[in-house]
Amino acid sequence: MTTIADVARLAGVSKATASRAFSRPEVVSPATAQRVHEAAVKLGFVANNAARLLAGGRSGILALAVPTLDNSYFSPVIAGAQARADASGYQLTVVVHPLEETAELKPLARLGRQIDGIIAVAPRGTDDLIRSALDLTPAVLVDREIDGLDSVVADTAAAFGALIESLVEHGHRRIVYVGGPEGSWQDVQRTRAVRAAATAGDAELTVVGPHASTFADGVRTSAAVREHAPTAVVPYATAIGLGIRFAYLTAGEAPPLVSSERSIVEALDQRDAPAIDVDGTELGRVAADMLIARLADPDAETQRSRLDVAFDPGQ
Repeated sequence: MTTIADVARLAGVSKATASRAFSRPEVVSPATAQRVHEAAVKLGFVANNAARLLAGGRSGILALAVPTLDNSYFSPVIAGAQARADASGYQLTVVVHPLEETAELKPLARLGRQIDGIIAVAPRGTDDLIRSALDLTPAVLVDREIDGLDSVVADTAAAFGALIESLVEHGHRRIVYVGGPEGSWQDVQRTRAVRAAATAGDAELTVVGPHASTFADGVRTSAAVREHAPTAVVPYATAIGLGIRFAYLTAGEAPPLVSSERSIVEALDQRDAPAIDVDGTELGRVAADMLIARLADPDAETQRSRLDVAFDPGQ
């Protein structure tokens, strides 16, 4: 069986250098890394990353905790994180934990003993609960910021504020914002941003909610939306907006302008409707990169990242 020593001998480097070429390629020269990898290919050697991690006291497993699997928003986040984890030699496992109840602390503590770190999407639990849940495990928060924890956020609040400004510029004076899940950190940020933009533009803004990010809740809230006779509706989530449009059309009424995401706007041929798109794949990639960096340097300063969110004003 080919060993790392055989690869080192063929590449003309020490065994330690050959090992670093696989485990920490950034600390060897590109030319040396290339020689080592060419030798490995020639000899049919595959680095045993799991054994290397276990020898260092690690499992080689990262977890990504989401509050539900019913929301398609999380799918690209998972895909992006998995791609980054795989490229760095880690296995990613997905778990469902809303991180809203103290009863979750025990299973999370058990999970923490089996993984190297966790990416957590936890929009609604209290700061103290989330700190307790993630206290003993290297962690990165997605779409939420808490002091002392690494985090990456899609800056949807800025995009929603810009959307309201655009609507006002195009003559919309009665706007309804349909809020997201109760206690959602992102919903708090978005509500603050849309209120500020409407006030600055001297427009009438009504906030309706909270609501789950579902088509059914969009249908249910349509009556409350209709009462305000808005010319434009800005829903927290695409599914809510689709439910509102469906309810209007089913009642034989022309729906107001409803913002959505680009793929929905194009599918419905609503060229005048504004669109907001979050790059969930990039969100997952950045979160995984941040967690892997934390594992490499546990004592580094807390990192916060805010990603720009694409906004198409439509009209």
